[in-house]
This record gives sequence, structure tokens and C-alpha cells, in this order.
Amino acid sequence: MKTHMVVWVSLIALAALANEPYGPVPTPRQLAWQEMEFIGFLHFTVNTFTDKEWGYGDESPEIFHPTDFNADQIVRTLKEAGMKQVILTCKHHDGFCLWPSKYTEHSVKNSPWKNGKGDVVREISDACRRHGLKFGVYLSPWDRNHKDYGTPAYLTYYRNQLRELLTQYGPVHEVWFDGANGGDGYYGGAREKRKIDNRTYYDWPNTIRMVRELQPDACIFSDAGPDIRWVGNERGIAGETCWGTLNRDDFVPGNADSKRLNTGDRPGTHWVPAECDVSIRPGWFYHAKEDDKVRSPENLLNLYFASVGRGAVLLLNVPPDRRGLIHENDVKSLQGFRRLLDVTFTTNLAAVAKVTNTSPTERILVFDRPVTFNVVRIREDLRWGQRVEAFALDQWKDGQWAQFAGGTSIGHCRLTRGATITTDKVRLRITQTPVPPVISEVSLFRCPVEPQN
Repeated sequence: MKTHMVVWVSLIALAALANEPYGPVPTPRQLAWQEMEFIGFLHFTVNTFTDKEWGYGDESPEIFHPTDFNADQIVRTLKEAGMKQVILTCKHHDGFCLWPSKYTEHSVKNSPWKNGKGDVVREISDACRRHGLKFGVYLSPWDRNHKDYGTPAYLTYYRNQLRELLTQYGPVHEVWFDGANGGDGYYGGAREKRKIDNRTYYDWPNTIRMVRELQPDACIFSDAGPDIRWVGNERGIAGETCWGTLNRDDFVPGNADSKRLNTGDRPGTHWVPAECDVSIRPGWFYHAKEDDKVRSPENLLNLYFASVGRGAVLLLNVPPDRRGLIHENDVKSLQGFRRLLDVTFTTNLAAVAKVTNTSPTERILVFDRPVTFNVVRIREDLRWGQRVEAFALDQWKDGQWAQFAGGTSIGHCRLTRGATITTDKVRLRITQTPVPPVISEVSLFRCPVEPQN
């Protein structure tokens, strides 16, 4: 979607603070991740064929048999919806591997799909490159199949598999570490419950070091980052206040304070922005009984405003069905969602405005004739840190200013959506900031649908 921007950057502030970013700032890889805004998740494994959400680990590889697997249909569907990256569940908690790992027999190589010669990771990663999307991998730390889970030997196994994924499938731009770990499982036939100390067992510093070595451009996701944090829920909703910073040392994967993750910490010691994971269906894996429960385009738009519109990235799960395709109902909903995005954001009504700068914390957009809008988009230049702590938006009405919206954090993107307004002047006031703000965009749009509760 191409839009013009009304750019507001305080040149005086930039000159004075050119070498003084405020607080933690994002790395280049974090900025690149943030700019994607909308990315896709693919949950696909033996659970697709057992009608379960979590496999026990004793599922036979022979049940994995998609009848019409088409990586291009899957990736093309996500791209046409506007997604910029695809993350694949290469191994979920059941331990079944979607690639022919040489470290286990519990994989596609012992399935009837393509006579054991198939490789889902290869096909999806190649399709991403063909269609211009980035590729990410999900590798569950918890493995309910492996006999050594809970012992030091399993860490060697886990890192060997991670190394396969990071060295055999081209560029990887996100590595996703799930916080679910420890519990009952098959464990090589033991069929027992195993507990681990999630603070120490996985030895995350060494695993993170390996990712940095093998894929330096990859952002690492977990409850505790280091690059991206969980938003604290699986509903796809960021906090109304959502800081990009976090006191990261307070958190460990699998043992998180959901409320703090939802809002972040201000001030925070590290830059760890939020990712909002949510599924287009009630479940994460495909279930035929949910074919009539796919989220509507309007519901997806609401999620977009509650995630991207609060400075986070929206990670939408769209699970392939038993054929190995994105189901028709999901495709239809995604197409409708994309149409709503295009209708809303293609035309920036502020592109024709004249901008007056009355102070470092106040800007006014003046129009030759009244404009009608119901969405405002504001962005900060995060290279200088997240500065704004509160803002207000005013319209010129009946010869005076009248506030119509306001909020706290802005960050990469802040979207406000409300009643339709017609006016010839709009004012942005930064009402609380510790240092001069560096705002990179103020835009106006008109959304064709009303917000949903």
C-alpha cells in the first residue's frame, strides 16, 4: 500500500540530540522486523491429522499424509493478504519434524507423503523466496517424543536440529521459541510426566549465541526476547499502552508476567517490542469442525488496529488443512481483510495538508477545504528511541479546538479509529515527553467499517 506521509521531524531536536538517542533503541534487525507489521504463522504437523492441538508424542509418522500439498498456494495466499513473512512450525511439542532430520526417525522421512522423500520446510522456505516473503522457523523446546527430554543429552539433540534449520534452508529472519515446556508425554515409551527448571535447563545464552552466529539477521522471539517478546495473550491484542522497552532480566521463557509483557516497561532496560500471535480460527491447527468459525474480515481488521495500531507486529496463524492447502473459507476471509486494508490506507488524506509548527510538541495540519476521516496514524522515528508518553488529537470545530482522541505510547505505529470527523484543521499535541519528540508521520484515512468490541 502506497501512501504519502506528512513528515514532522524537529530539525532542531535532531541537531541537538543527533548523538543522544533516548533510552534503549532497536537494532537494525529489530527495525526491519518492526517495519513488516503483519506476518504469518503456519501450524502444521501430525496434529492436523489427529484433530488435536497438542500431540502426545506417540503419533505414528504414517498418519502425516497431505493429499495435495502446495507450498505456492499457501505462501501466495499469505502474501496476497499483505503478510511480509511466514513462520513454520518445523517441530511442535509432539516432536514430529517437518524436515528429514538426520537426528530422529520421527519425521516426514518415515511418512507416506512423497514416499518419505518430502520436506515441508524446504518447500515452504523455497516458496517464500519465490514470492518475496521472509522465512522464519518455530522449533519447540519441549519435545514429548524424545526419550532424553529433561536430560543434558536432549540439549545436544535440540541444538543439532536447530543447526539443521539454520544452515540448510537459506536466510532465516525469525526464530520462534515457544514458552510451553515440561509435562506428560511419550518420551520414547516412558509415558510419564517430566518437569524441568525453565530458568536453567535450556541454557538459553548458548543457544542464542548459536543463532547469532548462524543467522545474524534473525530476530529471536520468546517470552523474554532477546529481540521480540510475547504480547502476553494469544488473542492478538497489545496493550492500549504498549512500550517497546522491557526490563528483560526480569523474564525467562516459559515463566512470564503476562500483564507486563502486554504493556512493556517504562523505563525499560532493553528494546524488546511485542509480537501479537493469534489464529484465524479458534484452534492453532486445522480442524474441519471449525470451517464455519473463521474470523471475518472485519474481525481481522479490528485485530490489526489492536496490534499494529498499538506499535506491535501482528502474527496471524493460518493453518493448512489435511490436503496441505489453505482452506477456501480462510482464503475468502483473508481476501476480504486485504480489501479493507487497501480501501482504508491507500489514500492518505493528509497528503495535501499544509503543516504549521507552533512548538516542538505541537503541529497543525491545515487544509484548503474540509476533509472527512476516522483514522489517524502517527509514527515515531524509533532510531532515536521511544519518546512520547502521551498525546492528544484535536479538530477545529465551531471556531475552537476540540479534542477527539488521545493516548499514551506511539512507537512504530499508533492508529486511532473513532467517529467520522469533517474539519479543515487537525492538531497533534504531545502532552507528555521527557525529551523533544521525533515524529516521522501524521496521516489521515477513512475506514469503511466501524470498530468492533
